[in-house]
Amino acid sequence: MAFNETKTHEITVDVVILTLKNHALQVLLVKRRNEPFKGKWASPGGYVRLSENLDQAALRLLKERTNVDNIYLEQLYTFGNPLRYPNARVITCAYFALVRAEDINIITTPELGWHKVSDLPPLAFDHREIIDYSLKRTRERLELCPVAYQLLNEKFTLTEMQKAYELIMGKKLDKRNFRKKALSTNGLSELDEYTKSSSKRPARLYKFESIELNSKRALFISKAKQLRKA
Repeated sequence: MAFNETKTHEITVDVVILTLKNHALQVLLVKRRNEPFKGKWASPGGYVRLSENLDQAALRLLKERTNVDNIYLEQLYTFGNPLRYPNARVITCAYFALVRAEDINIITTPELGWHKVSDLPPLAFDHREIIDYSLKRTRERLELCPVAYQLLNEKFTLTEMQKAYELIMGKKLDKRNFRKKALSTNGLSELDEYTKSSSKRPARLYKFESIELNSKRALFISKAKQLRKA
């Protein structure tokens, strides 16, 4: 295939937005209205404006799609296969975001909705690869800093925290070992509060007071406070 070497390229950002809903790790997808790949599902994305840097473009798209400020955002990778976009040279910088379900008030439509990461529909472009990569990165982050907290309610039980880890990792974890490791996590605060349930024994609640992000590519966007970077 011959390429026009004088044609300029375009820059986009694509954002993989993850949350926990209905006991599953889910991703927000939008159905494309135009060609190429009209009618196929894709991660939210768009062109970078001349006045924006990449992070600003990703944050704008997040705000437009979720209208929330409580977000863990990390730059993932730059995808630049010359054939990834038909009839044009489009390079995309991918991000992934972790958002609490309780913070999201998205009205799903036939063109916008949540999909289980484990059961994705056919996707446009290379977005299946991008989503798979974001899941891989999220799992890696669990070993370095507890980003899964961002998918939990502000106050949570250790059982809920373990369930979040299991949904992300795609496997069951040993309860005793998980609790031991969780309780040694920096920034985890034990509260003098318990769950309120008439059918189960009340469980102690926890929250993260602070956490160090160990990547310069990671951001925590919050109206209340910013988490520290290592």
